[in-house]
Amino acid sequence: MIHDSVDNAKKEGGCPSQGGNPDMAAQQKAEEEKIKTSLSRIKHKIFILSGKGGVGKSSVSANLAASLSKKGYKTGLMDVDVHGPSIAHMLGLTELLDISEQQLLIPKQVNGNLKVVSVQALMQDKDQAIIWRGPAKTGMIRQFVSSVDWGELDFLIIDAPPGTGDEPLTIVQTIPEALGVIVTTPQEVALADIRKSISFCKTVHLKTLGIVENMAEFKCPHCNEPIDLFSSGGGEKTAASQGLGFLGSIPFDTQVVASGDSGIPVMFQDKETEFTKAFNAIVENIISKL
Repeated sequence: MIHDSVDNAKKEGGCPSQGGNPDMAAQQKAEEEKIKTSLSRIKHKIFILSGKGGVGKSSVSANLAASLSKKGYKTGLMDVDVHGPSIAHMLGLTELLDISEQQLLIPKQVNGNLKVVSVQALMQDKDQAIIWRGPAKTGMIRQFVSSVDWGELDFLIIDAPPGTGDEPLTIVQTIPEALGVIVTTPQEVALADIRKSISFCKTVHLKTLGIVENMAEFKCPHCNEPIDLFSSGGGEKTAASQGLGFLGSIPFDTQVVASGDSGIPVMFQDKETEFTKAFNAIVENIISKL
């Protein structure tokens, strides 16, 4: 299973599916078939990516999955951010993953419609640093598709680390039909990195649904006047200049921070706020594009 494969990858310095002998080739072929079978049961695969950290990519992933599940869609959320997994904490998941009689990892069931798998749910010590080279990370991502009992899903949301490294590339290669949603904040330093993400998408032929601008404005709790903490409008301008769709802008809301820390995403709550209205509009834009 995944633990043995990762251990072998670390010992051998490579992915356990790589190699020149017949046994390795047979294992790789079997894994490919498992991946195809698993993906055939999932209608839509959405890859949430960002050019840099700190733009709220995981928060968008968690709330998108929560919103879709609340609307009645069978949804899976796959967290493959090896070095900074946060999805498990955002959804209040603390236990390790179980294994079925068929030797498949069983995702954690958050509600009747939402299943979650996170690399953090494989670790006994949540504070332990995961020190893996590229091949081990590649093997882990492939096994999260081939060796997890996802079942029938309407949506699989994939949260990967920021940038254009091993994990995003492996996702594109393993799930070629995935559609990208790029998350940014409005300030130029984030927009400069998002342009690299757009270049990545074009280079690897990853189709994108559009750009989400996060933390766009903050309303003063005293005077209720909007404050542009990280500027505003940059995401929409970048989308227009790059020929991409703009999915919407999300205001900064301190409740999002509190809800992430408490393990209950804002979109699971029944309050109507500027954040939930904006986020619902983005979800509807994504659904309409599909």
